[in-house]
Amino acid sequence: MVGNSTSAGITWGIELTPEHPPERIATLAALAEDEGFDAAFASSHYFNRDPFVVLSRMADATDELRLGSGVVNPYETHPVKLAAQTATIDEISDGRAVFGVGAGDRSSLSNLGVERDRPLRRVLETFDLARDLWAGETVSHEGTFTAQDAALNLDPPSERIPVYVGAQGPHMLRMSAKHADGVLINAAHPRDLEWAAGQLEQGLADRPDDRDSFEALAFASVSVAGDEDAAREAARPPVAFIVGGAAEPVLERHDIDREAASAVGDALERGELSEAFGRVTPEMIDAFCIAGTTETVADRFAAALEHVDGIVVGSPLGPDLEDAVGRASEALALVTEL
Repeated sequence: MVGNSTSAGITWGIELTPEHPPERIATLAALAEDEGFDAAFASSHYFNRDPFVVLSRMADATDELRLGSGVVNPYETHPVKLAAQTATIDEISDGRAVFGVGAGDRSSLSNLGVERDRPLRRVLETFDLARDLWAGETVSHEGTFTAQDAALNLDPPSERIPVYVGAQGPHMLRMSAKHADGVLINAAHPRDLEWAAGQLEQGLADRPDDRDSFEALAFASVSVAGDEDAAREAARPPVAFIVGGAAEPVLERHDIDREAASAVGDALERGELSEAFGRVTPEMIDAFCIAGTTETVADRFAAALEHVDGIVVGSPLGPDLEDAVGRASEALALVTEL
């Protein structure tokens, strides 16, 4: 488990996006550790720096912070390679690795000519295989991918590297509750988190009795600043990617116009990022990001925690990253005092 260090027993995580040099991300991770966060996740997009390289720098800069991919997908990289990369982070961090894995962003994968086929099965097979490899087994697999007599030439120090599945849809949520150690729910709004909690309950009902406890974290896009408008403006890029991959029921839940959402997604698939960000509406920001001042964000955190065990403060954090890390910590502290 990612674990927690707060007095309220709530897990606090942070997502750091490698759109910045690894040295800066490492400095932000150290700041997050000082501010009381439990875990830091390095996001993975082909157009940014490699998350595992960045995680290695984060490991050097921190002492106790759990470190995870947030999240990698088993389409761009073979699952055996993902297992080896995660084991390497576990080794260099003295057992602090978390394996954050999901199906990947459909629009980003389409830019690479990658078809995201059978996503639930592929994610499940990926972390099942990884667990066997981390346990020192030699594995052959024939399913959504192929591996023949694969093994790792290293022994990760963790007895069991925790697996957290990035999920939004009903099937992936239920699968994560049944098989994984935790879930990173791609949602920020209480309405979505309440619905997700219902799906997780169904999966937990089928969870084998010998499994360890399960943790649900809101992997919530957050933008916090001293100025409300500045915080909301900085929220446009991550909201665009969320909208571009949002399923029809999610859009309907928030009364988001389907044509407006499609326009955002189409621009992303064409690689027209500025156009996509510009097409994000205020309603989309309200639905898919916790954006505002420290006090506004604290209120939204409190509402989210009615449905989850903790929050990962996701990208963009805010217009000023260092300031935002501190403000996010302040907002989390306000929640624990409630």
